[in-house]
Amino acid sequence: MFLGNPIAIGNTAKIYLSDNKVVKVFNDFLPDTESINEANKQRYAYSCGLPVPEIFDVTKINGKQAIIMEYVKGETLGDLYIKHKDQAEHYLNISVDMQLDIHSIIPDGLEPMYHKLYRQIESVNELDKRLKNYLLKKLESFTYEDRLCHGDFHLFNLILSENQVVVIDWVDSSAGDIRADIFRTYLLYSQFSFELAEMYLRLYCEKSGILRSEVFQWAPIIAGGRLSEGVSSENSERLIEIINRYCPL
Repeated sequence: MFLGNPIAIGNTAKIYLSDNKVVKVFNDFLPDTESINEANKQRYAYSCGLPVPEIFDVTKINGKQAIIMEYVKGETLGDLYIKHKDQAEHYLNISVDMQLDIHSIIPDGLEPMYHKLYRQIESVNELDKRLKNYLLKKLESFTYEDRLCHGDFHLFNLILSENQVVVIDWVDSSAGDIRADIFRTYLLYSQFSFELAEMYLRLYCEKSGILRSEVFQWAPIIAGGRLSEGVSSENSERLIEIINRYCPL
């Protein structure tokens, strides 16, 4: 199968457009189950009635794992924000309304957020045993009703297509605490713009009634999980500073 040049390159995969379908081809270093796990999560979100690209096939292309899915024509809200920064609140309002819809769903059979975060924190080399134990005990202390959480929710994972917003990239989705998902989004925005992160959090709290203090209870745990991802654009020192700020000496 000839794919030509990718239309996008991420940390784990390259995205191609072929025969009016999106082909996501995964990098070699990932586990053999990566493609089917991501496809199943996206299929689940689709089955909930959310605006999500339909999965057509999970296959191998030139020996690499691949997912073939529906092509959604449009621009991401992130690209629109870059072009029209004066409309940041408008785009964030659209995104928060969509995130509220996602968070309204009580999931069935989805990976628990608790297990994912526990595994991530245990794997982090930058944290000593004392900090890891603190974070894991704090994680165990939370009580909440499981809701559908996207896990990587931001403007660049939302495509505006024919007056409908479509949510992409469900690989990090889980069943967990929406407050953790909110802080994850806040953390991603604050990496690039403190003002955008604060505007997002204000809008979500206003629309949901959730308190800012509730969201920030998750700060050290989500920062610890983020450390395990080894994302080149992320500042590990920033994440460690967040962890230390919320952990006792």
